[in-house]
This record gives sequence, structure tokens and C-alpha cells, in this order.
Amino acid sequence: MRGQAATIENASAGQDLVALRAENDQLRRAPAGRAVIDRARGMVMVLTPCSRGAARDLLVDISRQCDTRLPEVAAALVAAWKGKSLPERMQRALRRTVRRFHVEDQGRDSRQPGKSSR
Repeated sequence: MRGQAATIENASAGQDLVALRAENDQLRRAPAGRAVIDRARGMVMVLTPCSRGAARDLLVDISRQCDTRLPEVAAALVAAWKGKSLPERMQRALRRTVRRFHVEDQGRDSRQPGKSSR
């Protein structure tokens, strides 16, 4: 009976260790993911031009359309900026998202007094 309790205790400790290692790996990767997202957000802000929040929304929208995690989308955009080709699926999502953004932006401009539409 005592040997069975020790085995269960060891198994539980092993599971805890695996969970802690996974959490540690995730915490270690988080800053790198945020850095690449910030870089991609800055690129979008320069290219569209838009606010920081709108740039993040554009990246999130591309991520959802491609069913790809946001850091992976951001990394692909940064790599494309450096000359690597952007996957076709992301290219299409980027075009759709930027097109929609500009249409919405033009609608806001035309509703504001004193601004002429483009």
C-alpha cells in the first residue's frame, strides 16, 4: 500500500514538472512574440497609415482569416519586409483587410464636417 502511494505521488510530481516546464517555455517565448508583433504593428502603421490600435486590429483580422496565431502572422510580415515571400493565404487576407480598412476610413472622412472625400 505504501509503495502504491509513493508511485502515485511520483506520478503527480512528474506531471507537475511537465506543466511547469511548459509554462516556463511559454513565458520565455512571450517577450519575443510581443516584440515581433510590435514590429509588424509599426510596419502596418507606416504603410496604411493608421493608429496603433487600428494596426493591431488589422493584424488580428489577418490572423483570424488565416487561422494562424498572431505572432506567426507578425513574423511572416516582418520576414516579407526583409525579402522573404509572404504565404499566398496571408497575402489575400492582407489585401482584403487593408481594402476594408481604407473603405471604412473613407466613410469616416466623408462624415466629418469640413473634410472632403477623396
